[in-house]
Amino acid sequence: MSTEAYVSFLAIGVVLVLIDGQVIYRSGRGYLESSYGDPAAGASMTRLVTVLFHLVTLGLLALLSTIPLGDSDLPGVVGRVGVLLLVLAIVHAITLAVLGRIRGEQVGEAVVNRRISRREAEQRGTAVTTAVSSQEASYPDVSPPLEHRAP
Repeated sequence: MSTEAYVSFLAIGVVLVLIDGQVIYRSGRGYLESSYGDPAAGASMTRLVTVLFHLVTLGLLALLSTIPLGDSDLPGVVGRVGVLLLVLAIVHAITLAVLGRIRGEQVGEAVVNRRISRREAEQRGTAVTTAVSSQEASYPDVSPPLEHRAP
């Protein structure tokens, strides 16, 4: 593969990775901010996941650029871009699963903490006047772990 074809592939690959990374960052930030309750914490976690996405994908791009595909320049570049798109789709799906898992853990922890607070207030005889949030209402009643239960 000629130098021009190699540079073209790398330029196309870097642009695709950066565009996909921005989509993940912008969408993931709003997604996680709602579960953390603190916009700064959600944005911070999204930045960490996005940096990991960029590092993994750019590393795969570098490795993919060294694999010989096609006999001439244009089929080689097109073949590499095709493989890169498939790799991007897989890494994108893994990143979405990671974001979903982080959010699920945060929402679950928040629900358990609210229920623990309510139980402790009820045991002290204090009236609990907090409204049930829409997130908590959408999850079934989950008992807290044994170490959090009152004696």
